[in-house]
Amino acid sequence: MTGQRLSVTRRTVLRGAVAAGTLAGTAATLRPTLASADPSRGVVVLGGGVAGLTAAHELAERGFDVTLYERRALGGKARSIPVPGSGRDGRPELMGEHGFRFFPGFYRHIPDTMRRIPFAGNANGVWDNLIAAPEARFSRRDADDVILPLGRAGRIWATPDDFRETVGSAIATSTKMSESDALYFANRLLVFNTSCDARRYGQWDKVSWRDYVGAGRRSTEFRMLLSRTLTTLLVAAKDDLASTLTIGNMGEQFLGNPLEVANDGALDRLLNGSTNEAWIDPWVARLRELGVKFATGEVRGLDIADGRITAARIVDGSGAARQIEADYFVCAVPTEVARTLWSPEILSRRPDLAGMSQLMVDWMTGIQFFLKREIGIARGHVAYVDSPWSLTSISQNQFWARTPVTGLGDGTVRDCLSVDISDWNTPGLLYGKPAKECTHDEIAREVWAQLKAHLNDQRELLADADLHSWFLDTGITWDGANKRNTNADPLLINTAGSWALRPESHTADIENLFLAGDYVRTNVDLATMEGASEAARTAVNALLEVSGSNAPRCRLFTLYRASELEPFRQLDIARFKSGQPNLFDAPL
Repeated sequence: MTGQRLSVTRRTVLRGAVAAGTLAGTAATLRPTLASADPSRGVVVLGGGVAGLTAAHELAERGFDVTLYERRALGGKARSIPVPGSGRDGRPELMGEHGFRFFPGFYRHIPDTMRRIPFAGNANGVWDNLIAAPEARFSRRDADDVILPLGRAGRIWATPDDFRETVGSAIATSTKMSESDALYFANRLLVFNTSCDARRYGQWDKVSWRDYVGAGRRSTEFRMLLSRTLTTLLVAAKDDLASTLTIGNMGEQFLGNPLEVANDGALDRLLNGSTNEAWIDPWVARLRELGVKFATGEVRGLDIADGRITAARIVDGSGAARQIEADYFVCAVPTEVARTLWSPEILSRRPDLAGMSQLMVDWMTGIQFFLKREIGIARGHVAYVDSPWSLTSISQNQFWARTPVTGLGDGTVRDCLSVDISDWNTPGLLYGKPAKECTHDEIAREVWAQLKAHLNDQRELLADADLHSWFLDTGITWDGANKRNTNADPLLINTAGSWALRPESHTADIENLFLAGDYVRTNVDLATMEGASEAARTAVNALLEVSGSNAPRCRLFTLYRASELEPFRQLDIARFKSGQPNLFDAPL
């Protein structure tokens, strides 16, 4: 096959120092002053999800010429999906989603980028399209539901005992859990929060969350809320698989930071319109203004010689195979795609990539129910705690002030209940089959039945007459011959022991290859938009070093840790090194 050289140029450096803080505080453009550069040099970004768009954004702001290849749709798992044929009488089509968007306050990288995406009428760009959800609901079958107000707590603790009592009391009061269970969990959270890094990565990452919290010896309420629900909501993983490192990090942010210190905003935030309208489309427009070029293409392989990637083998939008040459390659495709690219020649240079073959992916995918009336379920997210398919939902119209659902479709839709299915492997209520083995119609009926079983046990909140239509993520495809679904967009699962299997963004062994997927080791350590953004920034910083650029490095943020507990983390360094348990780690 004849190689085709991509005409992309690397404009090497910014003249003059630009403070890194300038990149975060405003939607204003970073305008580089460019030095002369070899016109044959450039950057290819493979993948147009959050990681790829972030890498392209950071590189373009620093004067690089970038071409991005995406196989299907820009935005990846974060995109909106128009419902084909749903618009009537000049109205836009209804909007589906791979899953509802959730922007916790401890996210820092995504909001930093959002502030640099201009949006008409917004002083802070796309960031101003984020709005806070004031509450969350935990719905149980045949039991009282718990509605939690979300907001800053009135005080913070001063000592470990105060931590246990404050967190334990808050859990017991808000969940109706026994005081002994609540205090026990608060102590397990204290153990993690006072663990040093060496223990977190060397011990807790190797332990499943269920074993860490001793769920098998606690109450049903404890197992459902603090073991099962936490893991399925965050990482679509079962509690016997999920890494304590990952779940502990999230618990430290949600429960260990009552005053939201160092947060970007409120604990739970959503967009005020469909994801494409409120975020992705303005982002792509901004990248085009910065000179990023977009092309349809699916990467099938990487050629390597003398420790450098010489070309990416692409099948373009017309189905033609091409070789794309450039000086730098940013691989921003997801886990299950990236690991197919690691040829024996690449693995001989970077043996650390071999561990990716053992990383686990599973499904966490959305379905939207379009309703004929607004449903007052909750002013925020709802977790259906004991639903077989680990469902969560959000009623969108109450938040979509920018483009209400009522203005979409045929004019009769009044709300959209957007539901995430986190467990595709457990049999459901109606058909006794897991979601992977259900037809699309069966999936819709099953999810609807599980929602009603939770919401209608006290009074009817959801009626069949409310349903206008439904839409399942197009990444889910029914294979009639094998009587099961396939999924084009699985999710990386942070299982126990998976940290050792995940690579760094860059090593000198292949000097011009940079990894920017959410499987890369990151501080946030979670397969999310935030993890993808952090990984992309790390990749760009490595590229800047290799290229000799003096452009300002991308800002990187770390997760919050309570300063009040820092002396105990320092103490834990010596304890872990000598083989002793954490000071507060009492026998389970």
